[in-house]
Amino acid sequence: MAAAAAIFHFRNPTNPSPFRRTLKTSQQRPQEIWLRRHTRMELTSFDSPTTHTGIDGIKLSSASVSVSVSAHPVESAATRAMAFPSTATSKKHVRLFYCQEMKELAERIASESDAIELGSISWRTFGDGFPNLFINNAHGIRGQHVAFLASFSSPGVIFEQLSVIYMLPKLFISSFKIVLPFFSTGSSERMEEEGDVATAFTLARILSNTPISRGGPTSLVIFDIHALQERFYFGDNVLPCFESGMHLLTNRLQRLPDSDNISIAFPDDGAWKRFHKLLQHFPTIICTKVREGDRRIVRLKEGDPTGRHVVIVDDFVQSGSTLIECQKVLAAHGAAKISAYATHGIFPNKSWQRFQHDNGVGPSDGLSYFWITDSCPLTAKEVSGRAPFEVLSLASAIAATLQI
Repeated sequence: MAAAAAIFHFRNPTNPSPFRRTLKTSQQRPQEIWLRRHTRMELTSFDSPTTHTGIDGIKLSSASVSVSVSAHPVESAATRAMAFPSTATSKKHVRLFYCQEMKELAERIASESDAIELGSISWRTFGDGFPNLFINNAHGIRGQHVAFLASFSSPGVIFEQLSVIYMLPKLFISSFKIVLPFFSTGSSERMEEEGDVATAFTLARILSNTPISRGGPTSLVIFDIHALQERFYFGDNVLPCFESGMHLLTNRLQRLPDSDNISIAFPDDGAWKRFHKLLQHFPTIICTKVREGDRRIVRLKEGDPTGRHVVIVDDFVQSGSTLIECQKVLAAHGAAKISAYATHGIFPNKSWQRFQHDNGVGPSDGLSYFWITDSCPLTAKEVSGRAPFEVLSLASAIAATLQI
């Protein structure tokens, strides 16, 4: 069997001396492929092919070819991007369904990206009060990536949303993602004695049994879950993705006129363990709770608030008693301003009314700012536009997680 070969004489315009290379046309290596793509060749002469006997008696056909070589101009990044478009920059189209409470947040999320389209569900009830639900255009979501924006703000709305969550993956969708910004169950639970029921574990197991879609297990997105060990409550049929709203706080702090005078205060060691790494570029103050008789009193453990704008940070706030006690301690130790941040503003029984604006007078009279997110939409609507409250939306963060 004869093997074809060619002898190339390359002449570089910047170096008149030729150099010689033999290439097997049937076995070109990546280097030769690169050379072919990045040089411009001009055939100057071609001798008649000759046949000779090589090693082991193999007959070779060869020809002497003279080629003038010049380099291509260097390609720009834009040129390469046009020639080889990256699939990493392409966005997947997502159909986002939502519960009634989350309508405004869902609309904000959809406004963040052209790749997110809102779906609709008819939330009705029968005469006996049980849910009468209908997913509109169910045939139209086949083969699509689908997400559901949930809010388990009260036990009364959980069942109807679980019914939808269990139905959507069965509609032949490509993938399914549940966005539950606030995992409310278990935020106040304490497993301290035999007989205590871990309802957070129960809800985690229910979500873990969400039917598998064509794309595999369901993804579950939660922001700043209260107890880190709760992530281990979920089973293998769901993929929990734990996000944080702390970047919303840091972005907001950077826009303050006294951004260079900010200190972060944690109401207890638990909050410090959770968030100090996300806020480590700020000076830190740590408070602690001590028991005196039947009362729990907040005291300063570490740090100096003197002359600083101190921001108290925690994952959620309910009655606000601990936060108010922390505010008093920081004010007594010389803080110039005091603000607060909580990802989840629960505020049962309108407890947000306990927090007053300082009106520029001083930290002993109130807070300069109280930032919460819209993870609890009913509360966010109540406090919107009322000083010292300011709502930071999770819309952009959720829109980004839908592309994961």
